[in-house]
Amino acid sequence: MAEDKNETSPIVEGEKPAQETSPAPKDDKDEPKEIKESKEEEKKIEENGEGEKPKENGEEKPTPDPKDMRAIVLNAFGGLKSVKVLKKPEPTLGEGEVLIRVKACGLNFQDLMARQGAIDSPPKTPFIMGSECAGDIEQVGEGVENFKVGDRVVALPDHKAWAELVTVPATYVFALPAGMSYLDAAAITMNYTVAYMLLFELANLSPGKSLLLHSAGGGVGQAVVQLAKTVKDITIFGVCSKSKHEALKEAGTIDYLLERGGDYTSEVRKISSDGVDILLDCLCGEECNKGHALLKPMGKYILYGTSNVVTGETKSFFSAARSWWLVDKVSPIKLFDENKTLSGFNLRHLMYQHGGHSFVRQAVNQVFKLWSEGKIKPVVDSTWALEDVAEAMQKMHDRKNIGKIVLDPSMEPKPKPATPAKGKTKDKKAASQEEKKASSVESDDGEKKKEPELTNGTSEDKSDTDSKEKESS
Repeated sequence: MAEDKNETSPIVEGEKPAQETSPAPKDDKDEPKEIKESKEEEKKIEENGEGEKPKENGEEKPTPDPKDMRAIVLNAFGGLKSVKVLKKPEPTLGEGEVLIRVKACGLNFQDLMARQGAIDSPPKTPFIMGSECAGDIEQVGEGVENFKVGDRVVALPDHKAWAELVTVPATYVFALPAGMSYLDAAAITMNYTVAYMLLFELANLSPGKSLLLHSAGGGVGQAVVQLAKTVKDITIFGVCSKSKHEALKEAGTIDYLLERGGDYTSEVRKISSDGVDILLDCLCGEECNKGHALLKPMGKYILYGTSNVVTGETKSFFSAARSWWLVDKVSPIKLFDENKTLSGFNLRHLMYQHGGHSFVRQAVNQVFKLWSEGKIKPVVDSTWALEDVAEAMQKMHDRKNIGKIVLDPSMEPKPKPATPAKGKTKDKKAASQEEKKASSVESDDGEKKKEPELTNGTSEDKSDTDSKEKESS
């Protein structure tokens, strides 16, 4: 009888018979209790319609919805109409990356070529534009050791820089020196790094040399002039649009200003009969032939851009083919006979294709050191809101900028002019004439008072009277 009582005691407690449960009494008290509690919680959640609650504390967390940010997006390769400021989801941080809250962005001629699809291997549209930005680090990804949250930095990503937030591999991020503003950082980093490498890594600039520079009024041009003047007895010939000569003369940093499109080679020969030691060409096309012919023995010609390819608002295959066709084919034997050097430089390829990260970082550090010593100072042409990027691009395309064009995400866009609806002014004139006509008709003949009622009549009647009034006006 005692055995029967012990066997039936679990049934009294509301559990199943002992044959269907585990025979170990300790396991009955511990493990099944935990499993039972978890099952009861799941049932409660299902009954109350709270099936998504466990995801809040788990790995898959669907709430809250991702936040949006403003970004300059290129919807399709082509003209300025393809560039729009849109709301995009905030980027997610990856391993080896930092998240930057952008305070200023740099506009470069490379961005104009990217908009037209005139660069090699462009990203598929739509994509966020921009290759230079400065700001504060908000998050640091796994594996990043040389940066921390709150650091003031400038970055040179391959696109996606023109946004309120951007994730960039730490390899392309550089700490700002003390006292450098975000605007100066966006104006100095890429342009002066390019200029520094052209002058001191490729051209080996030394005292007493002469230098001819195309696009002398642009961002890179002004950087080259300032860096060249840190060396003694350097003579600079600057080629640029005639409209920029007056402003550049006031700066007094260029020794001889030459007009773009004119016979500048003859002007150089008048001053220096044997030519120049260094020629920096960002245009390509027929300028290559002229530049090579201007070099002295032991002279160096360096091509670092192809802006002549960008002739219109959209990409022109004809202009691109023409630019390359006009380039003279120089054989190594000719270089050997004339004691001349031809070089090329592409910062984008060096960073993103050739793995020259450490090389670029050394140049950036040297540029920042010269800035800290007060030997160089970036020239900012103008600052624009993100929404005004099309107008800023057009100014650079027209080569009207002297120095760097910068975008500021915190800046308010320019108020758009109120454009009246088509025919609104004509309607006002027609209305006034209609009133005058109606008053004269009333005085002459009282039966013609119905004319003002035509405004409440059919659309055909109204259009007829409008057309007549326009003809009379």
